Amino acid sequence: MMSAKPDRPRLPSGSELELTDHFGQPVSAADWRGQSALVLFGFTHCRVVCPRALTRYSAMLDQLAAEGMLIRGLYISVDPARDTPQVMRDFLAPHPRFTGLTGSVEQIERTKAAFGVFARRVSDPDDPLGYRVPHTAIAYLFDADGSCLGHFADALPGAEALARLRLLLAT
Repeated sequence: MMSAKPDRPRLPSGSELELTDHFGQPVSAADWRGQSALVLFGFTHCRVVCPRALTRYSAMLDQLAAEGMLIRGLYISVDPARDTPQVMRDFLAPHPRFTGLTGSVEQIERTKAAFGVFARRVSDPDDPLGYRVPHTAIAYLFDADGSCLGHFADALPGAEALARLRLLLAT
């Protein structure tokens, strides 16, 4: 007798993903059902990792779109104190395939918990507001039904990440 396949993790729903997009509109996971989504966590005052990840994944999403595979990019802030919708919109202007998501501290904490993401403020005297937010640097790929197809560590080479995205989207 064959055992049942374990359920794949799912895109959080309900209050776990009720945020505000970078146009100031309330959104939830239901707004992305029916389309694949690549989810990244970050913050607009990040100096290296977040801009690099957005540039890298934007190029991949552009390439996949040219191949007929449309994926929605979602960039969820881990710094709601600074990342207002307008700040997110300005930050993401060079990355039009990504929608910025922010919210209250409580909303962001629920979202981080739902994804199992670590992020915490630490003192940084070089920052104008005196802190930075080290966080989990993983991208998550969800299919159109909200099931997690895979995740991608920041250290994964771009060509390998693109090949994995193609493979996961084709299955």
